[in-house]
Amino acid sequence: MKPNKAVEIGRKVLQEEKRALERLSQALDHNFERAVETILNTKGKVIITGIGKSGLIGQKISATLSSTGTPSFFLHPAEAIHGDLGVISKEDTIIAISNSGETPELLAIVPIIKRWGNTIIAITNNPNSTLAKESHIHLYLNVDREACPLNLAPTSSSTATLALGDALAVALLEERGFTPEDFARYHPGGSLGKKLMKVEEIMHTGEEIPVVSPETPLTETVIVMSEKGFGTALVVDKDGNLIGIITDGDLRRFVRKGGSVDRSLTKDAMTQNPKYITKDIYVLKALEVMEDYNITVLPVVENGKPVGIIHMHDILKSGVF
Repeated sequence: MKPNKAVEIGRKVLQEEKRALERLSQALDHNFERAVETILNTKGKVIITGIGKSGLIGQKISATLSSTGTPSFFLHPAEAIHGDLGVISKEDTIIAISNSGETPELLAIVPIIKRWGNTIIAITNNPNSTLAKESHIHLYLNVDREACPLNLAPTSSSTATLALGDALAVALLEERGFTPEDFARYHPGGSLGKKLMKVEEIMHTGEEIPVVSPETPLTETVIVMSEKGFGTALVVDKDGNLIGIITDGDLRRFVRKGGSVDRSLTKDAMTQNPKYITKDIYVLKALEVMEDYNITVLPVVENGKPVGIIHMHDILKSGVF
C-alpha cells in the first residue's frame, strides 16, 4: 500500500458517512415527531427487532433507550417466529429495522404484530418497501450510497441507522426531563454513574462527625480530632449551627503565634465561617472546592447545621476517577 493510502481511504469513508448523516438530517420530518410522541405515550416497552447489521445496530439503540429512561429490549426476528413473539404485550411499541425493507424474517412477524394492535415504527432506506408500507410510522434513512467502494457492505446505512436511534433517544430524554440523577440511577456500577455520585452517598454522619463547642478546652478538642480520625473538628454554637472549624493546620499556626494549647479554648484557634458543601452536590464538585481552597476536609451542612463530613480520602475511595 502506498504511503498515506490508508489515511486517504479512511478520510474518504468518513466524509461519505458524514454526507449520509447530512442527508438523514434533511429527511427528518413529521414522522420523526410522530415516532417520539408514540414512544412517549407507550405504556409498555419499546421492542426493537432486526437481523444482520440492522440487528446489531438495533441492540445498541435498545441499550441506549433503556439507559436514558425508555424501557426497551431487542427481539431477534428469527427467534420471534419460533416462540419469542410471546414476550410482546399489547402495550408495547415495535421498532423494526431493515435497510431494504424487504427482510423476510421481519415481514413474517410484522403482520402478526400488526393484527395484535401494536404500533409499528419502521426504519428503512426504501419508502416504497413492504415494511415501510406495513408500518404505522416510517422513518426514512435517505442514504443514496454506502461508503463501501462496492456499494454493498452496510456502512453509511448502518451509521445513519445508529445516529437515528441516538436522535430518538435524545429527543425522548429531553421530553421526559431526564436528569443526571436519573442517568446515575441507571448506571450505578459504571464510571459514568460514579461521576454523578452525590456527597450524601459517601459522607460520614452521626457519631462519626467530630463536633465541639467554641468553649471546649483546646486540649479536649485535640482529643476529639484524634479519635474521629479526620484531623479536624467542627465547631457549633449552642443551637448546633456551624460557626467554625479547627484543623491540624490551625493548631500549628496557633502554636507558632505563641498560643498555648493547655490554656486556650477552641474559639481561640478555630477558623470562622468555614467552607462547606451540601449533601446534594456531586462528589466531583466537592473535590473542586477542596482543590480551589487547598483543603482536605469539608463539612456537609443542611439548614446551617452539620449533617456530615467528607474527607479527600473518601473521594479517592469512591472510584469517581
